[in-house]
Amino acid sequence: MENRQIPKWSELRELLQFRRMELDPIKRRLSRSFTIADLRNHAKRTTPRAVFNYTDGAAEEEITLARCRQAFRDLEFVPSVLRDVSNPDPTTELFGRKLAFPLVLAPTGYTRMMHNDGEKAVARVAARFNVPYTLSTVGTTTVEDLAAAAPDGNNWFQLYVAKDRQKTAALIERVLASGYEVLMVTVDTQVGGSRVRELRDGLTIPPALTVRAFADMATHPSWWFDKLTTPPIEFASLRGFSGNSAEVADQIFDPALTFEDIAWLRSVWPHKLLVKGIQSVADAERVVGLGCDGVVLSNHGGRQLDRSPTVLRILPAVRERLGPDRVVLIDSGVMSGSDVLAAVALGADAVMVGRAYLYGLMAGGERGVARALEILRGQYLRSMQLLGVKSTAGVTPQHVAFVD
Repeated sequence: MENRQIPKWSELRELLQFRRMELDPIKRRLSRSFTIADLRNHAKRTTPRAVFNYTDGAAEEEITLARCRQAFRDLEFVPSVLRDVSNPDPTTELFGRKLAFPLVLAPTGYTRMMHNDGEKAVARVAARFNVPYTLSTVGTTTVEDLAAAAPDGNNWFQLYVAKDRQKTAALIERVLASGYEVLMVTVDTQVGGSRVRELRDGLTIPPALTVRAFADMATHPSWWFDKLTTPPIEFASLRGFSGNSAEVADQIFDPALTFEDIAWLRSVWPHKLLVKGIQSVADAERVVGLGCDGVVLSNHGGRQLDRSPTVLRILPAVRERLGPDRVVLIDSGVMSGSDVLAAVALGADAVMVGRAYLYGLMAGGERGVARALEILRGQYLRSMQLLGVKSTAGVTPQHVAFVD
């Protein structure tokens, strides 16, 4: 039998180091968030169901979204050991500007619905973290106000080509006048996708005070207080549109959009032009042939055509066909910094995220967006070092493989 003794208080004191109670609920929940999934869980508790489902959901059976995320899980890293990774450099260059790491914040609609600070908060965080932010045509902040909120930011603009080309041309002039240098035109929205969660929730812009909404208000009073005491949520760049997302899409999206319209945009936009929504090698090659500076491989995060291609799997072929000089970005299904690293290894210049930072926005406003980027950057840097790579430039296809 071992001899036992009663521990002294001085010995216990070193073991019993209780954390000080954090009274700020946002700081408390963010301090307990170590992954984007953690932020998602907090977002689900802090926002009304319809708002969370708008962000979290996808089209029809949500098969595409599940496949996108599974594709990243099906990747296996091939690390190199005995490499000096003591001073890693996660930076990269995109369109002549140095980024802190290969991340671009994607355009998202209705962003003030998630948190009152909306796009302005996201743009400010992006500027501090030195990554681009893309304002959406269906954003809830005007191009002018966004530029004023983040004057030093790397601000991009995402364009939906409306049926009325004169209105589109006028919007482009405003974007130019506000100093945006990258235009990203989205082409996978001939019609709005059937997002069943939104239909069941009856989501509208602005949020309607239905009986169901009042019931949800009881469990999310602070969210409703913010909405009722601040300016109404609207499509800031497109006055006069309202309804659920499918109805708004019918008013804005043009099913007659063709490659000729891309050629027209190339003729009127003097800066960098990207085409978002490319899902095949042939389409990527064709838009680049029209003079576009690059493509965004995207299935709209699974929010448009269900069972659409898993763009991560076509990324290597697109990169090979377009060569090293055209920009290739990718989104859809990205939930971690290691996902970003895997996409870079397969040929992406940078990776776009939307849901990831929106979960942070819902969980804690501007501070939540910053926490999301801290998580992604930290995961990217650590994974890069564990891969045995000292810089983003050193990440190659030899560092990753699909495991089927």
